[in-house]
Amino acid sequence: MKLSTRLALAALLVPALLATAQAQQEDTPPPPSALDASLFYQLLLGELNAQGNDPGTGFSLILDAARKTNDAALYQRAVEIAFQARSGESGLQAARAWKQAYPKSREANRYVLQILLVLNRVDDTLEPLKTEIALAEPGERGAAIGAIPRAYARAADKKAAATLVEQAFAEQLADRTYGAAAWTAVGRMRLLAEDGAGALEAARRGHALSPQAEGPVLLALELMDAKQPQAEALVRQYLAQGKPLPELRMGYARALLDAQRYPEALEQLQVVTTERPDFPEAWLVQGTLFVQDNQLPKAEAALKRYVELAQQQRSGEERSRGLAQAYLSLSQIAEKRKDYPLAGAWLDKIENSQDLLAAQSRRASLLARQGKLEDARKLIQSLPERNPGDARAKLMAEVSLLRDFKQYKPAYELLGAAAKKDPADPDLLYDQAMMAEKLNDLPDMERLLRQLIAAKPDYHHAYNALGYSLAERSMRLPEAKQLIQKALEFAPNDPFISDSLAWVEFRMGNKTEAVRILETAYKSRPDAEIAAHLGEVLWSMGQRDRAQTIWREGMLMNNESETLQETLKRLKVRP
Repeated sequence: MKLSTRLALAALLVPALLATAQAQQEDTPPPPSALDASLFYQLLLGELNAQGNDPGTGFSLILDAARKTNDAALYQRAVEIAFQARSGESGLQAARAWKQAYPKSREANRYVLQILLVLNRVDDTLEPLKTEIALAEPGERGAAIGAIPRAYARAADKKAAATLVEQAFAEQLADRTYGAAAWTAVGRMRLLAEDGAGALEAARRGHALSPQAEGPVLLALELMDAKQPQAEALVRQYLAQGKPLPELRMGYARALLDAQRYPEALEQLQVVTTERPDFPEAWLVQGTLFVQDNQLPKAEAALKRYVELAQQQRSGEERSRGLAQAYLSLSQIAEKRKDYPLAGAWLDKIENSQDLLAAQSRRASLLARQGKLEDARKLIQSLPERNPGDARAKLMAEVSLLRDFKQYKPAYELLGAAAKKDPADPDLLYDQAMMAEKLNDLPDMERLLRQLIAAKPDYHHAYNALGYSLAERSMRLPEAKQLIQKALEFAPNDPFISDSLAWVEFRMGNKTEAVRILETAYKSRPDAEIAAHLGEVLWSMGQRDRAQTIWREGMLMNNESETLQETLKRLKVRP
């Protein structure tokens, strides 16, 4: 019996056994238990079917047992079995039965709401949404309201979803306790629907109900990024009253930095460091700005203050990266003063090169987003190289930057130069081949991959990449299949290579076999790219509702997947 089966049965058996043992100690008869021989057998049979090849029968048996015993754990188990079988309608059936049996259960209602959203049945979510808010404890209700926009973010019709959420919050929108949270949620829904003016109006109404509330101000900060200049007035109103949170003033400073309004950003940072001298982030950003302005004494003082405060914090990734950035800036200050030993000493304080690389890569990405790609590349290139590993990490960081901004040609050339220096490195050759594929230079990609296969015959990624690229273009399909099968010989359990094999089968017209392989791969590794392929094959077979369900699952996993986005665009589908 599988572990999950034993755990499910133990969840039912243990309470009964404990009650019996306690009764024996107290010399009293044990309480009656719903777990008789018949029910035990039904649960066992249900779990065996669920774990085997008949999850539908397993689901029916467990749901029937839940109804007989009115056991919340069994209702939840029925929902889980439906999820494992990727049957949204069955999951909804079990969740609704659970909610009917336990109308005050927030967990049961939440399952109903979430499943309806996954099925994209937004119109049916009004009552479950109202119930979700009503069942939340008063102390948790604001947080529950704030979480709603994330739940509805994948809705196909964003405007309809925004209208429904506003309708569900009708009572809270006029309430001084929860009104700011409700209007913030409505504003975020409007922003999702690309209604910037409506979102700003919601932020204003929330702020009017509760001027000290943070939610409307955070929304206004986001609207500043969305080019709503009126939003800034609301932010400034909040900052002008009482003692605003330093985090929100920092948010305003970051928005000003994004708009390249550096003097105003510096002014806000100085307010933070005056009002809250123990707030580390403000000192770090302030010091970085002073370095840019070549105000070296001020920069040094601010950065050293940040280091002092950061060293008092608990260790963590944010602290490590912040210290790396501070040490890097202090090193730059020393370098400008031509104090090279001190510059090196500051760099030596960075605990590992990954922190240094991560800090610079983040800054480089920000520069690239502002149209300063060459400056971004120089920033990465300026990093010190203490060992060959550092040089390789810098190279890959620069290649990643270029790839992210679709600069495939310079990335290809950079990898080519590196491969000439280190011809024994197969990964460089492979990455260069992938850049050639991005440039749609299939002959060069094939040349590089075959060169790699000749040098390293067990490099299964090369077989898979070449086979998949041929299949994607419906070229030399028998050869593509042989290449992918060769890759599977080296990595028989790799779901992504199985995905490639299924794609070849699909291109060759073997749709049933393609579905079989894809379903196995998707069950082994739920992934947006595999979901894109499985959905397309199902779509071509006329199973369009199921295809859309799979695509929605893929969007939840990674809505930025190029393969999934291209598939939906090409098929003109809105999941």
